[in-house]
Amino acid sequence: MGDIIKIGVDAFGGDYAPKEPVAGAVLAAKENPRIHIILIGRKKDIERELGKNAAPENISIQDASEVIEMYDAPAMSVRRKKNSSIVVGAQMLKDKKIDAFVSAGNTGAVVSAATLKARLLPGVERPGLAIVIPTLAGPAVMIDVGASIETKPSHLFQYAIMADAYYRIMWPQKDSPRIGLLNIGEEDSKGLDFHKKAAAMLKKSSLNFIGNVEGKHIYSGDCDIIIADGFVGNVALKISESVAEVVIKMFKREIKSSFLAKIGVLFMLPAFNQLKKRIDYSEYGGALLLGINGICVIGHGRSNAKAVKSAISVAIKEIEGKINGRILEKLSLEDKEE
Repeated sequence: MGDIIKIGVDAFGGDYAPKEPVAGAVLAAKENPRIHIILIGRKKDIERELGKNAAPENISIQDASEVIEMYDAPAMSVRRKKNSSIVVGAQMLKDKKIDAFVSAGNTGAVVSAATLKARLLPGVERPGLAIVIPTLAGPAVMIDVGASIETKPSHLFQYAIMADAYYRIMWPQKDSPRIGLLNIGEEDSKGLDFHKKAAAMLKKSSLNFIGNVEGKHIYSGDCDIIIADGFVGNVALKISESVAEVVIKMFKREIKSSFLAKIGVLFMLPAFNQLKKRIDYSEYGGALLLGINGICVIGHGRSNAKAVKSAISVAIKEIEGKINGRILEKLSLEDKEE
């Protein structure tokens, strides 16, 4: 069967903690006996939730008495709440007590704790949050969506290398994923100075860089990997989530306003449900924090049990695919080519 994979799950991360993280962990543990899940957080609360879910034997608890809330200042809370589920999980990742850490908690705090404790991979300058998004041509990866807002050309270049390694593990049938740099125009002259310098670096690399792409290309399927600085990437992601929710609400409102629409929707229901599944964040699990010396998956704050289970699946796939080894190998190769 091979070695047991140990996954640390932040039981107090997210809007619906500890209920949903615990339920998601139970689902994952029951589905995959090759993993051992360690739920991190207030022991009594976790035990109560486990009692509701008929927990399997491959789940245990690591007590952590404090909680970093969504509204807490990330860096300060990591320093002050040393016995929080996020900091304890990051420390366990550093000490190799777990192979991956999964949290749907305060994103900034998870990034800060993972970077501070586990540290960055040798040669990596900044970690990047990579998220899977649906497009007309299938799933794509977007990085960075909020790990760092102070970006240099070399950071964007390294994001591309890391995302390329991530994409190849998730979809190995795609030999050479197309990489686009998110900009205000497709022309080489567009963008700020760091965009132009990053594009020049990408052109010289062995990566399949197709040039600048605009916002309209994010979901068109024209590229498999979209590179962005953390500020723009995060804004683009939040707008996308909002638009998707508004469109669904508008659709439901229009259906209710007409009798004929109510009849017609019965025939459209299978297609509508399939569309809803394609844009559902719980299908993709969460964002992978690339560049740290370990595996860390950060889920959506509203993650339900299904989303937590999906995030655990992403972590397992990256462990088995040896993502960090691939990143280091690619970084070394690009350095030699320069």
